[in-house]
Amino acid sequence: MSEKTHDSADKSVGVLPPPSLDDRLTPAELAAKYGLSVSGARPSLPDYVRQLWARRHFILAFSRAKLTAQYSQAKLGQLWQVATPLLNAAVYYFIFGLLLGGRKGTPGGQENYIPFLITGVFVFTFTQTSVLTGVRAISSNLGLVRALHFPRAALPISVALQQLQQLLYSMIVLVVILLGFGKLPQFSWLLVLPALAFQFVFNTGLALILARLGSRTPDLAQLMPFITRTWMYGSGVMFPLKYMLENRAHAPGWVSDLLQANPAAVYMDLMRFSLIDAYPSDQLPPHVWALALGWAVLVGVGGFVFFWKAEERYGRG
Repeated sequence: MSEKTHDSADKSVGVLPPPSLDDRLTPAELAAKYGLSVSGARPSLPDYVRQLWARRHFILAFSRAKLTAQYSQAKLGQLWQVATPLLNAAVYYFIFGLLLGGRKGTPGGQENYIPFLITGVFVFTFTQTSVLTGVRAISSNLGLVRALHFPRAALPISVALQQLQQLLYSMIVLVVILLGFGKLPQFSWLLVLPALAFQFVFNTGLALILARLGSRTPDLAQLMPFITRTWMYGSGVMFPLKYMLENRAHAPGWVSDLLQANPAAVYMDLMRFSLIDAYPSDQLPPHVWALALGWAVLVGVGGFVFFWKAEERYGRG
């Protein structure tokens, strides 16, 4: 065989390079060998908290921007922040207070029904809107999630902050209404601060839980309005829950205790007790402050850890 024919045979068959030691390693072992790390890997929980704190100014600015943009197309603008819950309260007063007799059994007398109702509507709306907005916190900001690197928990936390700011506007109107009904400021009004703090932590945890679930199951956002509406009816927003269960529905005592211990009812009862001087303490569920703190810690801390565990998966797929 000529040299030219031999070279031609080598080219047609090909010469394989010698095997490398790296061929026997798994992807994880290769990454460890060359010091590689996963892009967008979940940081440790303490590091995650530090990253969030470092971006606290962004979280606050983002929540303010969302609040401003919410009614930017409406002629009344930010007035709708207060007008919407007030209009809801007016509808509930007509249907539940007048037509269905929901004023009966109002703690402190029927003359307290309007402050009782408006306080309940404002407080429950705080939780309701945190839920409905939180479930879309990731899915409605996918462009931001995929373009920038930041702790994803900043989005649901900003949702809860946005709703807190909206509630504070509503509280100004609530104070005016209370004064109009002769409810002068009392030392008990200071209890509003810890009650709101507990509810804010609870709402934040709930928004974090639903943000993770909603990022994987977009249909959950369509289901949540029905869930929150059922929750509203079971929490005594429009009527005195204890009176209705015991005197109208003749429900067993354990049912009354269970519904009164649900977080929405707990935070509403605390706010009503703090602001309405005629609200008797025997209308509160037993250990109400322990319940308020327990719900805040359980859902707030648990929701944060639950959200953090899926940090590397948000915005993918």
